[in-house]
Amino acid sequence: QVQLVESGGGLVQAGGSLRLSCAASGRTFSTMGWFRQALGKAREFVAFINYNGGTTYYAESVKGRFTISRDNAKNTVYLQMNSLKPEDTAVYYCSAGKRPTSGYYLPEAYDYWGQGTQVTVSS
Repeated sequence: QVQLVESGGGLVQAGGSLRLSCAASGRTFSTMGWFRQALGKAREFVAFINYNGGTTYYAESVKGRFTISRDNAKNTVYLQMNSLKPEDTAVYYCSAGKRPTSGYYLPEAYDYWGQGTQVTVSS
């Protein structure tokens, strides 16, 4: 049974940092990503990483502040978030895809999702 379990969310002041983790079980995945959904808004792409970590993409709003990485030995993907802003407040979701995709920024490109972890940035 495939499962994605996120951890690492919480409350942080603006300018602070958090590291999210997403542990996958059941199989390894070609692609992994992070999306977020703020209250009353649509789910939006945050970051993508391919299987060997050689290709990453970021939303413009987080570029230079967030870093995605993965450890295939642990079947885990991470999102290091620095210089957090109040507008980063959202539920963050881990996603995983079984095959390579050019539509990395689209939710429908992924086959599995985690339950989400809340990130709240206070001003």
